[in-house]
Amino acid sequence: MTDTQPATVSAIPPTAFPVRSGGPIIWLRLEGLAVLIAAVLSYAHGHHSWILFAVLLLLPDISFAGYLAGPRIGAMCYNLLHSYASALLLAAVLFATGSSPAIALIWIAHIGMDRALGYGLKYASSFNDTHLGKIGK
Repeated sequence: MTDTQPATVSAIPPTAFPVRSGGPIIWLRLEGLAVLIAAVLSYAHGHHSWILFAVLLLLPDISFAGYLAGPRIGAMCYNLLHSYASALLLAAVLFATGSSPAIALIWIAHIGMDRALGYGLKYASSFNDTHLGKIGK
């Protein structure tokens, strides 16, 4: 890295962190499953609309459109909409304003579902390079 090139997380190649099957990857995927279950149970407990749930569950995947501008922008868009921090920030705002947390719970469920399936946060190198390992072939 040169003095003119700032250090960024996206500059770190995924191969710098070799990912193997098993171990922490299994725990991270189980954690995603636990989050999915907790979000769905919380949603059910709030007696929210299941039609709304079905309609909005895949909405965060609109972030794929960012890949039309290249892998760096695509990864930024994907990670923004697939980060627990973003969804929890929305949940906090909804709770603080006395609004229904339904949309935040759906968003959190989506992220948990993706993590349980092995779709992790993306590196700028490729859509297939994730913090949970390489996806696809």
